[in-house]
Amino acid sequence: MIRTLKVAASLAVLAFATAGHAQADRPWMNAKLSPDERAALLDKAMTLDERIGLVHGPMSMPIFGIKKPEGAIGSAGYIPGIPRLGVPAVNESDASLGVTNPLGVRPGDGATALPSGLSLAATFNTKLAYDGGAVVGREARAKGFNVQLAGGVNLARDPRNGRNFEYLGEDPWLAGNLAGASIKGIQDQGIVSTIKHFSLNGQETSRHFANSVIDEAAHRESDLLAFQIAIEKGQPGSVMCAYNLVNGDYSCGNDHLLNGVLKRDWGYKGWVMSDWGAVHATDYILKGLDQQSGEQLDAKIWFGEPLKASVEKGEVPAARLSDASRRILRSMFATGLFDKPVTPGGTIDYDAGAEVARAAAAEGIVLLKNREGLLPLARTVRTIAVIGGHADAGVLSGGGSSQVVPPGGAKRVVPLGGEGMMGPFRSEYFNGSSPLAAIRKLAPDAKVAFDDGRYVSAAVAAAKAADVVVVFGNQWMGEGEDAADLSLPNGQDALIAAVAAANPNTVVVLQTGGPVAMPWLDQAGAVVEAWYSGAKGGEAIADVLFGTVDASGRLPMTFPASIDQYPRAQLPGRGVPEKTRFDVVYSEGADVGYRRFAMSGQKPLFPFGYGLSYTRFAYSNLKVAGGDTLTVSFDVANTGRRAGKDAPQVYLTGAPGKPLQRLIGFERVELAPGEMRHVSVTADPRLLGAFDVKANRWSLTGGDYQVGVGASSADLALKGSAKVKARTLKP
Repeated sequence: MIRTLKVAASLAVLAFATAGHAQADRPWMNAKLSPDERAALLDKAMTLDERIGLVHGPMSMPIFGIKKPEGAIGSAGYIPGIPRLGVPAVNESDASLGVTNPLGVRPGDGATALPSGLSLAATFNTKLAYDGGAVVGREARAKGFNVQLAGGVNLARDPRNGRNFEYLGEDPWLAGNLAGASIKGIQDQGIVSTIKHFSLNGQETSRHFANSVIDEAAHRESDLLAFQIAIEKGQPGSVMCAYNLVNGDYSCGNDHLLNGVLKRDWGYKGWVMSDWGAVHATDYILKGLDQQSGEQLDAKIWFGEPLKASVEKGEVPAARLSDASRRILRSMFATGLFDKPVTPGGTIDYDAGAEVARAAAAEGIVLLKNREGLLPLARTVRTIAVIGGHADAGVLSGGGSSQVVPPGGAKRVVPLGGEGMMGPFRSEYFNGSSPLAAIRKLAPDAKVAFDDGRYVSAAVAAAKAADVVVVFGNQWMGEGEDAADLSLPNGQDALIAAVAAANPNTVVVLQTGGPVAMPWLDQAGAVVEAWYSGAKGGEAIADVLFGTVDASGRLPMTFPASIDQYPRAQLPGRGVPEKTRFDVVYSEGADVGYRRFAMSGQKPLFPFGYGLSYTRFAYSNLKVAGGDTLTVSFDVANTGRRAGKDAPQVYLTGAPGKPLQRLIGFERVELAPGEMRHVSVTADPRLLGAFDVKANRWSLTGGDYQVGVGASSADLALKGSAKVKARTLKP
């Protein structure tokens, strides 16, 4: 026994001495130091070649003859490690909605598919955003990825944008808060999250040649504010710049955006990585870019030998290269990549992830119309016709780099064909969570028939034979292309109109990447916007249809009555010769979506923040306090007969000398029948002010500020005002 203790003591001393020696050799491994101190120590020990190796890396997915780099797991990107110094390799995966497996580069590897960004935004629920991010982070870590290319926060300025489904709507306060929560959820699992695409990546049409033109103050008060809020709340390790130009300079080589706004004004300490194929010159490093990603898609590996030569010639200061490498290392230290290295092979509880996705999907479903209480459906209904939308297979998801393949593979894949870089990604995926099966489970005594909707006459016959019809309308959206218009493709609008005419008890379930026109709206009995609902979307849709959960989603985007209500009815870039630059002029400035509708007085089809419930809510007892900012408090009561969830919204409706409308606060509340909750929100003062470009400060004019509280941007039940002091704030 004594001998065993002596041996154990000797081993402990040896381990301590070895650790001490290792820390002496690698002082940056002292976890008591700050990430900045550790990054500086490590960068000092690096050679020029090692720094160069850290600031560029290849794509690692099988496309256009690209092979997976040696040592890479296989996904979006890879940066080799530096074994001599203990720097781990970086394996990067897309995206915000789950860990992707592009083109099956990792055979048989699936992941939890979260609902789309717009679905998440429709929850108005930051906790669900965090929970979803945590699922993504845990699964990424278990698969061996240590950087997740997540955090999509571009504002939805055009309803036709093919990537709107990845993002979080049209309001900077809503989008910034939800993105920040999602990013924090990812990074709390010990991996790096990005935020993207910085900035004004507002359309996919000719995205490499689109020049986003906007006034500086308007930019700061809209898209940049969304990024700023998300960065403050989520502290992402990296910012991904965009493909497009901004006011004449490419985003990834935009000195004003990267050096001026991001690093100087906001004091951002992480690194800027390029989007894949978005680098056009070596001097981008002088303009704020720190890392070239997906280098095979660029004309040159600009941050490889050309950058090394520029440093050796003195054209790029060595200090700037060190700054870039320190920023990368700092984020790696800050998120724990050195202290708790990521290794593949971890256990994943896909069932638990699916339940998180199901909860988010249910809260994101928006009830747009409900004539005479058609919904929720009675469990006693005798015959139900389910029509179209591949509802027998699963729920639709969006395409491109955010396409998540579920464990076991998609239930159905419908190739759409196409050419170019995104051609191989153009397929509709249905994930196996069948709405048809879920409806049958919740109505076991009903006869539930399915018609695929290919022939209108057959669908009409099925509708006439049923007590209730549930017809699906699908709009597939994907990266690299925008919708041609707001119709449902493949004649689905005509199908829905015919079915609704045949049976007034028709429920339309929309699975779309954004707003769509509804020429059949007056005929439909009920309309539900389900978005792309993720791993358990079929169950979530059935839960809402039958009232197992309340219909509680609220629109994060305005649904227009016509595309003519938007400032660019003709999509910029359509018909422009290939590889020709063109301007996308954001004449609406900061008045994105509902803000512009409020200023113009136009009436949309459905306003921002809108959504019906199966119960009723009332607001009362408004109190508005002023001072340095506004604090708005009020009571929310459930005046209906069943439990429900509400998302009361607080809007600024007027500032000294000008009318306006801005969301300045929201709260998610769950109330039992008769229950009342007191809500209080304090406005971020930037939402009350204007950006003074000349002074490079936020400025608040002293005086009376008006607010409204209600169920949507167009339904403000309570109104009040208070005085706010004149003040300025840092940019």
